Amino acid sequence: MPRVLSIAGSDPSGGAGIQADLKSIAAHGGYGMAAITALTAQNTRGVAAVHLPPASFLASQLDAISDDITIDAVKIGMLGDAGVIATVRTWLEKVRPAVVVLDPVMVATSGDRLLQESAEAALRDLLPLAHLITPNLAELAMLVGEEPQDSWAGALEQGRKLADATGATVLVKGGHLSGAQCPDALVNTAGLLRTEVIEVPGERVATRNSHGTGCSLSSAMATVQARLGDWEAALREVKPWLAGALGDSARLEVGTGNGPVHHFHHLRPVPQPGAFEALLRAEAEADLDAIYRLDFIRGLVSGSLPEREFAYYLAQDAIYLNGYSRVLARASALAPTDAEQLFWAGSAQQCLEVESELHRSWLSTRPVRAELGPVTKSYVDHLTAASASGSYAVLAAAVLPCFWLYAEVGKTLHAQFLAAGEPAGHPYAEWLRTYADEDFAAATRKAIAIVDATGRAGSDGERAAMVTAFKQSCRLEVDFFDAPRLHA
Repeated sequence: MPRVLSIAGSDPSGGAGIQADLKSIAAHGGYGMAAITALTAQNTRGVAAVHLPPASFLASQLDAISDDITIDAVKIGMLGDAGVIATVRTWLEKVRPAVVVLDPVMVATSGDRLLQESAEAALRDLLPLAHLITPNLAELAMLVGEEPQDSWAGALEQGRKLADATGATVLVKGGHLSGAQCPDALVNTAGLLRTEVIEVPGERVATRNSHGTGCSLSSAMATVQARLGDWEAALREVKPWLAGALGDSARLEVGTGNGPVHHFHHLRPVPQPGAFEALLRAEAEADLDAIYRLDFIRGLVSGSLPEREFAYYLAQDAIYLNGYSRVLARASALAPTDAEQLFWAGSAQQCLEVESELHRSWLSTRPVRAELGPVTKSYVDHLTAASASGSYAVLAAAVLPCFWLYAEVGKTLHAQFLAAGEPAGHPYAEWLRTYADEDFAAATRKAIAIVDATGRAGSDGERAAMVTAFKQSCRLEVDFFDAPRLHA
């Protein structure tokens, strides 16, 4: 975990300065620290006042940190005056951090000046101590003594001049240019990059919320550079993150002016227990309704189902359970905990025992075609593909309907059988009673809980893949119950 120190001013509204730096450092897996150079009174509408504590106190902050903590990277932001700059320079020359990113904060996005004009010369003298300098276009022009450029080519040329003068890498940012494109470029004329200019293209994000963008970018670059040791790789990781932070900024609803970016847009709240289960239940409702409308199910509960259809169903069930047991064994092998491994292994064993019982009872005494049916093949192929995906989450979701839908259907059919008074001579009475087996109901609850927890812990993409696999298995459950009518 990179230990990253921000030397910058404070923004009480939380969008810029050390507040933005600490969020940005945390968002990229770093441990953030801060030495405060200035106190500001500001919000999303602008800066009302600036107070600079004595430079000697800043020196005390810096010494206290570096005397005790190894610093992997430093980000420098608002410095305020020449005394503060001299203090930072003295400390840098003594400590020599491995990564120094300097964001030459001179003018806020709101237009408010954040560096005294008398300190500009001192800031220029500080630049050679930085490894990366990240000015906006206005600051870049000020540092090379020219007018701000309104073209990308002109901005790159100013970046070359600043790199020439300092020996540092300059990050030229296209955020203040007009047009739909928003490129950034790393410029280094001293040969420290593979090429003098490395451009990373990007699309402009339409938002009024850009408060603290420069702070966030520079501190993110410091953090990622400490981890990767490659400026290009760092920029290619940070740039899309910042685009997402800008794109999701409106979700924060902070302030009435130029609001902050959303540093943690890439993190999503973990759903509450039962949330993913509820989603899957909703997805299964239509298929459950379709099962209850099937002639096979109606005939099974009334006792009017032709025996040949029931026998076909049992024969296919035996074949299916043989394949299902192998898939459950694969789930056991992929399971992340001992408890889940034991559960899936026990379920696989139960499948084989049920298959054996089917053969001993109905199937051994009746002439039944035992070849693999088309629906059974489709179902087993689907589960086998899920097991071959290597994703435990997807496999667990794929096998769940054989627990869940069977348990739901069995409970309903058994209740209807009981409501009819358990009529004597019902040809499928024993079968309907087995549907109410409490051990199977308990196993179903366990399987649902496992899939719910796995789904909640997964990424958005993984949850989407789980839902897809689950829905396909639900659809195949419907087809499996309907197959006897079509093939018996």
